[in-house]
Amino acid sequence: MKIAIVGVTGMVGQVMLRVLEERNLPITTLIPVASEKSIGKKITFNNKEYAIISLADAILNKPDIALFSAGGATALEWAPKFSAVGCTVIDNSSAFRMDHDKKLIVPEINANTLTLEDKIIANPNCSTIQMVLALAPLHAKYKIKRIVVSTYQSISGTGIKAVQQLENEMKGIDGQMAYPHPIHQNVLPHCDIFEASGYTKEEMKLVRETQKILNDYTVAVTATAVRVPTAGGHSESVNVEFENDFNIKELITILTNTEGIIVEDDLPNNIYPMPINAHGKDEVFVGRIRRDLSQPNTVNMWIVADNLRKGAATNTVQIAQYLIKNNLV
Repeated sequence: MKIAIVGVTGMVGQVMLRVLEERNLPITTLIPVASEKSIGKKITFNNKEYAIISLADAILNKPDIALFSAGGATALEWAPKFSAVGCTVIDNSSAFRMDHDKKLIVPEINANTLTLEDKIIANPNCSTIQMVLALAPLHAKYKIKRIVVSTYQSISGTGIKAVQQLENEMKGIDGQMAYPHPIHQNVLPHCDIFEASGYTKEEMKLVRETQKILNDYTVAVTATAVRVPTAGGHSESVNVEFENDFNIKELITILTNTEGIIVEDDLPNNIYPMPINAHGKDEVFVGRIRRDLSQPNTVNMWIVADNLRKGAATNTVQIAQYLIKNNLV
C-alpha cells in the first residue's frame, strides 16, 4: 500500500503522520510531498527517514491513496492528476466539498456510500465534522428542523502564521499578522472571508456541508463563527430544534452509544467538554446537554474536538482505513 501525504510539512500534514503511525495502516511505501522549497528535506515516519519529493514525482510513484492537505488551489490542480493514475485522493481543502459528484465523508456517518469509482473524496470542514458527528444519530431519531450554532475556534485552524501571531502578541513582539486585529486577549467574529450575504465562508460551510453530509436539505442551519485565542481545539454552542419531541435521558443515551462520541456532562463535579482536555484526542466531546426552556422540541449542547485531529487528520486517515478495509483501493 503506497500512501502519499501532500502538504506533509504543514500543521495538518504533521498530524497525519502521527495518526498514520498510531493506527498502523498497512503502508509499504510512504510518499511525503510538499512545496518546492521543502523538496529534499527529511521527515521521520515509524523511525525511518524519508525525503520530501515534488507533486510530479509523487504521481510517477503511483500511490494507492493520497492524503491532501495543501490548500484548495493545489487540490484543484493536482488531485485530478493523481486520480488519473488510479490513485484515490482524500482532500482536506474546500475545493471539492460541494461538488455534486464528490462525496463529503465523515466515516461514522456515511462511509458506506463510498465505492471504487470515488477517486476524489472530500474531507469536511473541521467545525462541521464535530457537529454532525453528534447530530447525525439525533437526526435519525428525532428529525432535525433547525440548528443554531456559534463556534469558538482555535487559532490553529488558521495555521502556523496565526499561532505565531498569538505567541508574538503574548510576548509583546511586533510580527506578521494572520488576522486584521490582535487575537491575544481578544475574540474575532470573523473566520475566513465575508460573503455577500454578510456571513463568512466558515459559517456557510457549516450550513452547506451539514446538509450534504446528513443528505437532508430541509435542515435549516444558521451559524456564527468566532476565532478565540486558544492554541488548539474548537468548541461549539449548538441549539437544535427537532420535528419530534425527545426524552433528555434517551437523547443522552443515544449520544453515549454513538461511535466517536464521549459524553462529559457531570455538572456537580464541574465536568464538561473543554478544548484543553480534547487536545491530542480523536473523539468528539459533548456536554452541557439541556432542554431549551424557551421553545418545544429543542436541546442545547456544547461540542468540543481537536480540530487538527478529528477535525482534519484523523477523519482523513479514517476514510483511508475504510477504503483499505473494504478493498475500495
